[in-house]
Amino acid sequence: MLLASAALWATPALAQAPNGADNSDVIVVTAARSVLPPNALPLTVDIIDRRALDQQSAIAGSVVDAVSNLTPSFSPTRGKLSGAGETLRGRSPLYAINGIPQSTPLRDGSRDGFTIDPFFVDRVELIYGSNALQGIGGAGGIVNQVTVGPPAQDGVSGRALLQRNAGTDFKGDGLGWKGAGLVGYRAGRFDATAGAAYQQRGAYYDGHGRRIGTDSTQGETQNSDSWSFFGRFGYALSDTARLDLIASRFDLKGDGRYIAQNGNYLINLPTTSVRGDPPGQAAANRTESIGLSLTDKSLFGGNFVSQVFWNRSRDTFGGEVAPIATFQDVRLAPIGTLFDQSQNRSRKYGTKLSYERAVPGFEALTATVGFDTLFDRTEQVLIATDRVWVPPTDFRSLAPFGQVNLALFDKKLRLAGGVRNENVRIKIDDYTTLASYGGGHFVRGGAPKFSDTLFNGGVIVEPTPGVRAYASYAQGYTVPDVGRIARAVNADGVDIDTYVNINPIVSNNQELGLEFKRGPFNLSTAYFWSKSAKGQVLVFIGGAYEAQRQKIAIEGLEINASVATSVPGLTLSAGYAHLKGRTDTDGDGRLDADLDGANISPDRVNLSASYDRGPITARFQTQVFLSRKFDGQPAANDFEGYAVTDVTVRYQTKFGGITLSAQNLFDTFYIDYYSDTVRPTDNAHFFAGRGRNVTLGWDYRF
Repeated sequence: MLLASAALWATPALAQAPNGADNSDVIVVTAARSVLPPNALPLTVDIIDRRALDQQSAIAGSVVDAVSNLTPSFSPTRGKLSGAGETLRGRSPLYAINGIPQSTPLRDGSRDGFTIDPFFVDRVELIYGSNALQGIGGAGGIVNQVTVGPPAQDGVSGRALLQRNAGTDFKGDGLGWKGAGLVGYRAGRFDATAGAAYQQRGAYYDGHGRRIGTDSTQGETQNSDSWSFFGRFGYALSDTARLDLIASRFDLKGDGRYIAQNGNYLINLPTTSVRGDPPGQAAANRTESIGLSLTDKSLFGGNFVSQVFWNRSRDTFGGEVAPIATFQDVRLAPIGTLFDQSQNRSRKYGTKLSYERAVPGFEALTATVGFDTLFDRTEQVLIATDRVWVPPTDFRSLAPFGQVNLALFDKKLRLAGGVRNENVRIKIDDYTTLASYGGGHFVRGGAPKFSDTLFNGGVIVEPTPGVRAYASYAQGYTVPDVGRIARAVNADGVDIDTYVNINPIVSNNQELGLEFKRGPFNLSTAYFWSKSAKGQVLVFIGGAYEAQRQKIAIEGLEINASVATSVPGLTLSAGYAHLKGRTDTDGDGRLDADLDGANISPDRVNLSASYDRGPITARFQTQVFLSRKFDGQPAANDFEGYAVTDVTVRYQTKFGGITLSAQNLFDTFYIDYYSDTVRPTDNAHFFAGRGRNVTLGWDYRF
């Protein structure tokens, strides 16, 4: 994957012509940080547009589910508030809203997929593979959620949404509903848009009609309430220059009405939920983001983008007593009696500045220069006993970059390349680990600095419109889960200044791609290799996951195809992804085991039929997750595979659109991928997937 550069500006996406022949219809992918069209970049890029996002949201209700349903190399979702183990191409993606990072890599709480309601998202941009496009965090790729744009014309406009959903048996505690509204106003150069969304989710039931188990520690989307607020205020300084302020806030909190009841993995009986009062505060997620952008699409003949942003998140995890041995301390309470729960607190701010234009006198060469900054402060505290689990950690990144793109032979051949220099400092003061880590160890703080120069390069060949091949090399850059590493120090004499385990992760990604988009046919395929000499693997130790630094190698194949049939409005699509990941578990330099289900997704086949004609739009889709054995892992971790089918139908009337959707149409019973491959013998976390879920919705635009 390529590019470490260029512009960040949420301009509206335009649908790409099926034959690739009309450049005026080319999408501007803001996550790529360039105004060059996608066919000019050696990247695998997907766009989930407004209509596709509305369909997937009607089926499953979240941006994460939409991305997972449509992307074969993305992991099946867990159906929980936590996204731990959900990967893209075997690595964690960077979630962003208008380019503002939502991920918290210093202490990954895995809540970054739930930071805004999809009602306020205009499209989702996916860039596959390790890259440094948005700085740290894009190990598996980028999931950029571009929010709704300004009103198209003067006056008042808006939209409203009402939904009601239920499981197969329409049980009272399984009922949920959602209401959302958005109002925009434009008067000349000024515009303002504001909206709110509220969703109440009921209990989830599996394909056998049993209530799905509650993960009270990591958090649930079932039996929860969420509020999402959005505001956008803009002013056109000129025909090409614009000032935008965009803000959002998202709150999701569990209702705390259920506790888990153990299942029995030996007889394939999943964990369930029963009425009860879990101790402490319910698991919750709160995220706030503000971004101020000044842009000029024609500043001295080029595209200028500047952005200042601020983001804050607070992830509250549920607590338990005896099972979480990590929290125990005999100085506070006898073993087996101490209750506690943790909370991640993260605050980040930064800037992005770039300028892109064709070189005067040599218009075939487009050059970009820019500078990014990011400041992050994260800690994890135990809120019941007022202890610190992860000490306050400060991160600073200063990153100048440059990029060039050369078009030759009437744009039939392009050469691209660039460089980005990441200057990073991680600062931790002196601290002492919890008593459960060998009695507690004093760790001398420090402020180690790291500097890495990241390169990328690629070649794109497009001999005729709609036929494109590319080859690329790019380096991704992120930090390990410093919080997990710092809190788990179990030896004396550790000094943060020299502790090698917190060194940043550099991933090297190579890719070959081929695309054919002509007439009714659309075919794309990509093969990639991704390696990290010192990557990160999550390992379950002593009741909690800890991060271990291991050598990692991942390779995979992705194929997607679609055809517009002779039936007007009917399109058939298919997708396939094959991934293989290996790791060095003993540090001898040899890859001796497969990555497990917490670190890599299963092979998958996606099949779908879409219909769009007149007042009717519909989609029928099936995801087939193929069985897998993991070399070097316990036999119990083997994955049996399963298939899930969804359907959605919408009918447009003059009074709005009526949508009827069904998730897991055939009410298939299955154990979810994460439970089946990561903790398959843990009866308290042996979770089934969600059974049939029906949603009826009405939406109206004015």
